[in-house]
Amino acid sequence: MKSNPAIQAAIDLTAGAAGGTACVLTGQPFDTMKVKMQTFPDLYRGLTDCCLKTYSQVGFRGFYKGTSPALIANIAENSVLFMCYGFCQQVVRKVAGLDKQAKLSDLQNAAAGSFASAFAALVLCPTELVKCRLQTMYEMETSGKIAKSQNTVWSVIKSILRKDGPLGFYHGLSSTLLREVPGYFFFFGGYELSRSFFASGRSKDELGPVPLMLSGGVGGICLWLAVYPVDCIKSRIQVLSMSGKQAGFIRTFINVVKNEDKDVGPQV
Repeated sequence: MKSNPAIQAAIDLTAGAAGGTACVLTGQPFDTMKVKMQTFPDLYRGLTDCCLKTYSQVGFRGFYKGTSPALIANIAENSVLFMCYGFCQQVVRKVAGLDKQAKLSDLQNAAAGSFASAFAALVLCPTELVKCRLQTMYEMETSGKIAKSQNTVWSVIKSILRKDGPLGFYHGLSSTLLREVPGYFFFFGGYELSRSFFASGRSKDELGPVPLMLSGGVGGICLWLAVYPVDCIKSRIQVLSMSGKQAGFIRTFINVVKNEDKDVGPQV
C-alpha cells in the first residue's frame, strides 16, 4: 500500500528523534571522554586516565557535561537525517531513471543517506559546538585559555553571540560537513549491506529487531572508522575557537600530523 508522504515523513522524524535520545543517554560519558582526548591529547594518556582525572576534578557530573545540547543535537540531526532520507531516496531514483516505487540498491541507499546528512549537518553544527565547549570547559579554564565562567548552556550561548554573533554557532561547519557527508555514506552503506546479509534472499522489511540493531551497529562502526580523524579536527576547531580565532581545517590537520603523529597508538 502506498503511504502518504507526510505521514511517512512524520514517522521518520519520530523514529530519528527516539534514536537520537537513546544514543545520547547511553553514550554521553564516552562522547565526553572522546572530545576531551581529541582536544587535549597532552593532558590524558588514554581512556582510563581521562576517566579517573575527570572524576577527581569534576565528579560524576563531569561525564554528563553538555548533555542538554547533545540531546538537542542528536534529536535534531537524526530527525532531519531520516526525514530527508526518504526525500533523498526519491532524488536518487529520479537521477537513476527509476520508478518512484523502485527498490534502490545498497549503494544507491548509501548515496541517499550521504545527501541527507548535508541537511542534518546544518542543524547539528550549532548544538554540537555548545556541547563540545561545555565538555571541555574545565580544561580551557585551568589552562588559562579562557576566564572562569558559569559553565551553563546559556552562558556558552551568550558568549558565542557576544563575540561572534549568530554566525559564531557555525564554527567548524566545514569539518562537520566533511565528517557527515562521507560518514553517512559509509553508515547507510554498512547498514544496508548488513540488512542484505541477514535477509539472505528474503525481503529486508521482514527482519526482526535484533538483525536491525546489529545492522545499525555495523553501520556505526563503518562511519567512525571512516571519519574519526575529521571528527578530531572538528572538535579542536569548535573548542579552541572559544579563546579566539582558530586555524581552519587544513592548518589544524597539518598541525596535528606534524606534532602528534609520533604519539599515536592504542591506549586505555
